[in-house]
Amino acid sequence: MKKNIRIGAGAGYSGDRIEPAIELAEKGEIDYLIFECLAERTIALAQQLKMKDSTLGYDPLLADRMHAVLRICNEKGIKIITNMGAANPLAAVEKIKEIARTLGLEKLKIAAVSGDDVLTVVQDGNYLDDTGSLVTELGSRLLSANAYLGAQPLVDALAQGADVIVTGRVADPALVLAPLIHAFGWPMDDWHRLGQGTLVGHLLECAGQITGGYFADPGYKDVANLARLGFPIGEVSEDGSVIITKVAGSGGSVTAATCKEQLLYEIHDPAAYLTPDVVADFSGVTITEIGRDRVAIRGATGHPKTGMLKVSIGYVDSYIGEGQMSYAGPGALARARLALDIVAERLKIADVKVGEIRYDLIGVNAIHGSALSASNPEPYEVRIRVAGRTSTMKEAVRIGNEVETLYTCGPAGGGGATKSAKDVVAVRSTLLPHALVPTTVHYEEI
Repeated sequence: MKKNIRIGAGAGYSGDRIEPAIELAEKGEIDYLIFECLAERTIALAQQLKMKDSTLGYDPLLADRMHAVLRICNEKGIKIITNMGAANPLAAVEKIKEIARTLGLEKLKIAAVSGDDVLTVVQDGNYLDDTGSLVTELGSRLLSANAYLGAQPLVDALAQGADVIVTGRVADPALVLAPLIHAFGWPMDDWHRLGQGTLVGHLLECAGQITGGYFADPGYKDVANLARLGFPIGEVSEDGSVIITKVAGSGGSVTAATCKEQLLYEIHDPAAYLTPDVVADFSGVTITEIGRDRVAIRGATGHPKTGMLKVSIGYVDSYIGEGQMSYAGPGALARARLALDIVAERLKIADVKVGEIRYDLIGVNAIHGSALSASNPEPYEVRIRVAGRTSTMKEAVRIGNEVETLYTCGPAGGGGATKSAKDVVAVRSTLLPHALVPTTVHYEEI
């Protein structure tokens, strides 16, 4: 067993940059490259694609990422672990096989982890979601139900020699925890090490956020060269302690401050972070800068897992219609306000039924509202936005149409109109006993 391993975070969300992952593979001297690409709504949207075409439903950038790093990782012995399988891990494996053959790779073992799709389970049971309603009440609006799997099936795949592991919905830290369990031989009930490993996974899961991305505030928190932001590397020891760093010369920075912000990101209770593998306790974590772009982090512990798995439920909630138009020059703000008044009255005349609607002056009151912006100087230019939530697509379309008609039926000087209408995929949650979510690992070899 190795005394320490290096894990690179190649993506923190589906649309993340690809160049930093290439940099990690080429220069990071890493053992594992992790791509974390699933947000809460992403898998429901992927399920919609799969319903239209059974060969789709995996991450739309999977092919681009694999073309970029698969050969490098194969040559260097770097294992890839990713949740880019989304709603269709098996189809993702077929796509990776196709890419591997195109690249001329001759030896590759790919594993697909499945079992997170529990749609039929929640449809057949009396499960309450986090609003207190029965999941079955969603009826035909229900799109997906995916349980957050833990590290065990990924550990199993690594034990069978998988070079690439593709999953659907797993807990984000599990993508990193699995190679730690495999590399160091941690028992699945060593709660303290699992807690520390979960901390490592949590620190790395958002990729560039811990190297200065989504952190900069000029004059207060300056970060150099964000256009070439380097993604993080975790140097992990057998006890689970970690040094966060990045490729030398890459953009961004790793400091105690960047690590603290990521540590607190999306954490409800730092002393009881619930995951499928462990209830992690981050309350005793210490963070120490030990060199430039090198931060040592340790001190997490853990307690036995709950035996329940969170299930993310995707459903069609409503429709949103939107229209925008710009006004500039003297009196721009007054003309923009008149335009919003006209649209508001038109929607009443047309009896467009909206459950929620916003009339925004972008650059004036769209974020903090009118009260905080009242004393600010009048802008030379302003853009109006009308956005409303409806129960039908037809009514959603009408909102954008009424904004567009301001060209001929509104105040002077409007331009740059845009409009859109779309369905809204929303998310709820429920819990399932772990025993109701069996997992399988499917292998393909080249």
